[in-house]
Amino acid sequence: MDALWTAPLLPLLPLLLLPLLMWTSSTFVFYFKKCFYVAWMMCLALLAIPLCVLKSGGRDVENMRLIRSLVRHVKYFLGLRFDVSGWEHLQTEGPYVIISNHQSSLDVLGLMEVLPDRCTMIAKKELIYAGTVGLVCWLGGIVFINRKKTSDAKSVMVEAAKTMLDDQIRLWVFPEGTRNQKGDLLPFKKGAFHLAVAAQAPIIPIVFSSYSNFYLRKEKQFNSGTIRLKILPKIDTKGMTSDDVGALLDTSFNAMLTAFRDTADSVPQSNGILHH
Repeated sequence: MDALWTAPLLPLLPLLLLPLLMWTSSTFVFYFKKCFYVAWMMCLALLAIPLCVLKSGGRDVENMRLIRSLVRHVKYFLGLRFDVSGWEHLQTEGPYVIISNHQSSLDVLGLMEVLPDRCTMIAKKELIYAGTVGLVCWLGGIVFINRKKTSDAKSVMVEAAKTMLDDQIRLWVFPEGTRNQKGDLLPFKKGAFHLAVAAQAPIIPIVFSSYSNFYLRKEKQFNSGTIRLKILPKIDTKGMTSDDVGALLDTSFNAMLTAFRDTADSVPQSNGILHH
């Protein structure tokens, strides 16, 4: 008889256990936040697809404005805050190439926090197969490259430079080429710098502070935290040729590495509201 009284409560058991697990298990919190993030982004993409089609009729970089507005609230669900400095460096007219370090899929949230108008990204080709997210990336004008075929990647960069000039757009590139949470920057690949030189467009470096104070993938920790985004002064490429790509890469890498190490010493540990 007692079992009959408790039976109606069984469907509520997961809801009752959820706060307890969120409070006591960092591993549960890690997987819960990761799964929520992926699922919510896919739902937002599903919402964005028809809106992008209605707004622009199909694939168009202007769709990134809509995507940006839909994604910006996600940080609050994950307990994240962004502290952005150097906004004035994005007040640059015409095409330019943004380069930034790449730590995890959470970079998308920081990217959307500061993404300028008429700006899209260069991403790995595999992303286009990521369900609704892949489709909305295509609608947003993202340029996909095959990282395994160098010749294909180079031809895409040449075409991207032409598109930048013809359509007056900006492109965001992760020059490390892969995610990196080793506490420093990986060596840069040359693609972004060939792109900037080919378009004679300036480079604007943006540095994400280390996520290690709140997000540790191997240790299965995902806490609340603050991410500093430091927008650095533009690096001009006017008059440069392909012979200058190596020096341009070194200049950009050194500037970003210095800024990355500086942010590591000044990332706030609290998750309060930040005033600018």
